[in-house]
Order: sequence, then structure tokens, then C-alpha cells
Amino acid sequence: MKNFLLILIIMLTTGIGITHAQQRNDSWAFGFGLSFPRFYSVNETALNSDFGGYLSIQRNVSTHVGLRFKGGYSHMEGQWNDINLNPINQTTGLFTGDLDLLLYLVPCEPVSPYIYVGVGGNFKSISNGATPLPDGSRWGSQMNFGFGSEFKLNQNWHFVAEFGYHITNNSELDGAISPTELNGRDSYLVLNAGAKYFFDLGSPSADCEPCKGLSANTDLTDYGRIEEMIVKHIPREVVKEVVVDRYIMEVSKDRLVLVGCNFAFDKSDLLPESYPVLDKSVKLLNDKPEINVEIEGYTDYIGTDAYNQELSVDRAKTVKAYLVSKGIAENRLTVVGYGKNNPVEDNKTDEGRAMNRRIVFKIIK
Repeated sequence: MKNFLLILIIMLTTGIGITHAQQRNDSWAFGFGLSFPRFYSVNETALNSDFGGYLSIQRNVSTHVGLRFKGGYSHMEGQWNDINLNPINQTTGLFTGDLDLLLYLVPCEPVSPYIYVGVGGNFKSISNGATPLPDGSRWGSQMNFGFGSEFKLNQNWHFVAEFGYHITNNSELDGAISPTELNGRDSYLVLNAGAKYFFDLGSPSADCEPCKGLSANTDLTDYGRIEEMIVKHIPREVVKEVVVDRYIMEVSKDRLVLVGCNFAFDKSDLLPESYPVLDKSVKLLNDKPEINVEIEGYTDYIGTDAYNQELSVDRAKTVKAYLVSKGIAENRLTVVGYGKNNPVEDNKTDEGRAMNRRIVFKIIK
């Protein structure tokens, strides 16, 4: 018990402050972990030599609500005294299958607490019970209540710590049925520690965005509109001199913005309209072999600092990989990510966020 609690405390403390990716809708996750079960309201003295484990499959239908099917095994031990007051150890092997409804209280935080309620079935295997079980009583049902927290390492992996209280439909869980019991209900507690892997991330949710309303359906491909905004911010007296190409805009003496180099929402995958932009970049680099380029990736301010930093680097790497595949020498290209830093427009508007999601070439001669 002490070792299990120590592991759980370490998981709880190391999980606090870990950054997370953007919350999702319609996601699917597979869970697994270890359990410490314990008799709670029974006719015997509970012992501490208990253990167990679980597997689960979960669907989060929204940022706040999830449905979970969990199968588990619990080995629980108790002690009773025979007529000579000799202590007798009793063991219950309990197989369970539960369907639970989870409610996430603050789903957008790195540590996300939740409560749950559900129902399930169980099968009991009992040895050295004080009273033989009646025929057919090995099968039963139960109600589940509990709470827990998820510690988000990244968008795919979460650590989970959970406490559950389970009430069975009879007084036969411990194999000690008292003749004086009326409508008895045995119960037990379970402390779980494990991991959850999201194998289907589903669609991004707007609930956790600082500025709601942006979704995967938002049009991020209108680079004509972005070009118009860039030109608007260029000093009028030098507009003609700084327009390198329809797809490439110079915003300072050593920086070029790739207009229309767009990525899939919340990913580093290039969208089809990005290829003409990058092909123009290839031509520019071939025409000027004396220059090297630092590829700078930027994001808008939706999401955490650490996540946007990682995403901006990944997008810059994607651009580099494409240029190298087109024959540009790799030693001419470096990558750097600035995340949500250095915005060029207001992140409170769709247009401003589109401006801030950009790839910039820094010319190095």
C-alpha cells in the first residue's frame, strides 16, 4: 500500500504544470493501469495485501463529457474468526465490467479533474469464506462513483489517477453473510493509477481557445486576403519595391513572408495551396545561390506557449524538408520556431490570427 501511494504521489506531483495540446471533441482513448482495491463495508476485517489492474476504452464526446467502458480484476483479502476465535484469511477475486459517465470540470487545464458515475456487472471467486455462497450468487451488479485527474503530457498521452467507490447489489462480496443482515450491500474502494493513450484525436474544440469561434472549418486558405493585409501594412512609398512575387512579400530588408503557405489546422501538414508558394521560394533560392535562409515558424496565440513553440518548429521543418526535396542544399537552410511570439496583427480577429500563422524567411548572406 505504501509503495503504491508513493508511486501515485510522484505521478500527481510530476504531472502538475505539464503542458498539453489543444482539447478535442469525438476522441477515442485506450487506458490501462494498476489498482489497489480494498473491502470497505463488509463483515470482515480488510487486509492490505490487495492488488488489481484494469483496461478501458473511452470516447470523449465533448471537452466536458466522456463515456468509458472499463474491465478490471481485483484481488481482495479479509479476515474473520471461526468459533474458536482463530483468524481465517478469506480471498475474493472480482472480475468487473463497468460503463461510466465522466464529467471533466476544467478540461482545458494541464491537470484536468473529473467525476464519474456508472453501473456495472461483476463475477466473484471466493475462497475460505465464512459462509458458502448461495447458488447463482457469483454473478452480481454494482454502482460506481468516483473522481480523478488526468495529467496531460501531450495530445496523445495522459497520466490518470482515480479513486472509486463501488456498491454491490448484495452482501456476498466477502463470503461472510450475516443472518441478521437485511438488504445488505457490500462495498469496496479502488485506487487506480495508469495511463491513457488517445489513438483517435477527433476534431479540435473551440471551448479551450482564448478566443472562441475558430474551428477546423474556418477558412485558412484565403491567401489573397492575407496578401491584401500584408500589403496594407507595407509603407506606401516602397510598395512596388518590396513585392518580390505574388506569393512572397518583403516586410523588412532581410525578411520575406510566404503568403499562402498554410497548414492543416493544428498540424504541420502542408495544405495544397502551399505548394505554389514554396515552388516560388525554390525559384528564388535558385536565382540567388549566394544567400542562406533561416526558416521561421509562427503560430497564433491559441493554445499553450510550449505547444505552439513545438508546432511552429515542426511547421518550419516541414517547409525545409520540401525545399530540400526540390534540390535546395540543406546546409543553406536552418529552422527556428517562435510560437505565438512577435504577432503582426490582433489575435482577437480571424484576420489577425491568419496573419500571425505564417512562415518567414530570414535572409542570411
